[in-house]
Amino acid sequence: MAKTKELSKDVRDKIVDLHKAGMDYKTIAKQLESIIENSTPGGQILAESKQRSSSDNINPPQTSDNTCIPKDFSCIYSKDLLPALSGEDTTKGFFQELVSVLLSYVCKSFRRSSKVLDFHHPHQLREGLEGFSLDLPDQPENLEQLLVDCRDTLKYGVKTGHPRFFNQLSSGLDVIGLAGEWLTSTANTNMFTYEVSPVFILMEEVLLRKMQEIVGWSEEEGDGVFCPGGTMSNLYSVLLARYHFFPESHYSVKKSAAVLGIGSENVVVVKCDDRGKMIPAELESSIITAKDQGCVPFYVNATAGTTVYGAFDPLNAIADICESHGLWLHVDAAWGGGLLMSKRHRVKLQGIERAWSVTWNPHKMMGAPLQCSAILVKKRGLLQACNQLCAEYLFQTDKHYDTSYDTGDKTIQCGRHVDVFKLWLMWKAKGSEGFESQVNKCLENAEHLFDKIKQRPDFELVFKGKPEHSNVCFWYIPPSLRKMPPGPERNRRLHEVAPKIKAKMMEQGMAMIGYQPLGDKVNFFRCVFSNPATQTEDVDYLLEEIACLGHDICIRIETNL
Repeated sequence: MAKTKELSKDVRDKIVDLHKAGMDYKTIAKQLESIIENSTPGGQILAESKQRSSSDNINPPQTSDNTCIPKDFSCIYSKDLLPALSGEDTTKGFFQELVSVLLSYVCKSFRRSSKVLDFHHPHQLREGLEGFSLDLPDQPENLEQLLVDCRDTLKYGVKTGHPRFFNQLSSGLDVIGLAGEWLTSTANTNMFTYEVSPVFILMEEVLLRKMQEIVGWSEEEGDGVFCPGGTMSNLYSVLLARYHFFPESHYSVKKSAAVLGIGSENVVVVKCDDRGKMIPAELESSIITAKDQGCVPFYVNATAGTTVYGAFDPLNAIADICESHGLWLHVDAAWGGGLLMSKRHRVKLQGIERAWSVTWNPHKMMGAPLQCSAILVKKRGLLQACNQLCAEYLFQTDKHYDTSYDTGDKTIQCGRHVDVFKLWLMWKAKGSEGFESQVNKCLENAEHLFDKIKQRPDFELVFKGKPEHSNVCFWYIPPSLRKMPPGPERNRRLHEVAPKIKAKMMEQGMAMIGYQPLGDKVNFFRCVFSNPATQTEDVDYLLEEIACLGHDICIRIETNL
């Protein structure tokens, strides 16, 4: 009769703990032999001698060769990670803990019961909260402390992926895009030459070609690069326009100086209508006036989707004027470019194909993680001609591959972060149809909010007409102001309402929305939708939250008047 080895209490407890941790008994049975082999005659499991980490995972996972991956990092430092000898398992354990932290944050970001933010004033964060310190030490801190710092950094930040975060044009948390950003950081390469970034360079070419096709340019036209934000993309457009009309100016200065020198006094602001759309007749008048004064107009910036009102300039009419006067037309579609993905809404950008250059930020309406912005240029070769300085240590002409794929000399900054992979991966995951549905949903949310506000006496729309984009601008009107006639006193009181509601909302942390004055309009709320996670229930919640906070706050304001 075969002898059976009696399990010690520690081994039995170990099996119970594994089952509580979610492991089924069949899997535990397979590991039972290993568990017994790793126990001493006295029954104490060797792995148990290690301290438990703060993660509540009692048992450290094992590698294929049964080496325990550490779960207690209080005595482990960055020097113990790769490329340290025997650092692979420690690195794996550290990353597993870090991924657990990140996954917990991602899940909370989509949970409506969780807060959008845990607000603290700058001095509170600077002075330190619950052991969270921003100060930099002279001596290295252990990995356990770094993991705690990672948790605290996320804890005291803002969950911009939360369904009730309405504060910015860029919101949401696309899981595929996030995975793309993680891979990008892991690759840790630069977009200036094909030799160090072959796959990403080709991905950029494919993405830019796709975006140019959507804009409406032919296969023979089109160039571009991804830039660090819409401001840089717009800067490229001005630089290219000046070089196109005055190429000799480029050769007298270095690249950095070429970015400067026009002067803000030479920028003419063209009048817009009440909705924020450029008035074509005013543009024509401004051009003629500038010429009469001896100036040389060369560039017009039209906007497809303004940041506050979400207005779209009449691009065809503006393009006619630019062609008549021989001017470069740039369309800033940083916010509105996403509507090109929608058959229902792309008509709002009719005429964009006539632009000489276009700014388009996929990190806004398309939901790509920050940052992801492209400058699209109709004329091929202009980026290279305008910006190249032929640094020989990077851009050798006798390389063994096609050096037209070395994009660094097309750019102002030369070195660039890889912003293309996350968008490429998202496009693979969603397809163009997925982006179309996403854009349509965002604008449906805006229409829902617009319709709800029209029905309520405690809110007032800045514009009575249906929104063109996903921007909805409105005031909350406290009871005492609802029957007050328009005038300076009403405006003075109304101006104070939005900031006080916003402050209280941030302190409670359950939603977040922006406000601002504009022109002769006192502070109003601007709600923008770009988060696919936001549903109509979140829109309804926002209105009720504002009304509740506004009613309580405004009573105190009015009592003191």
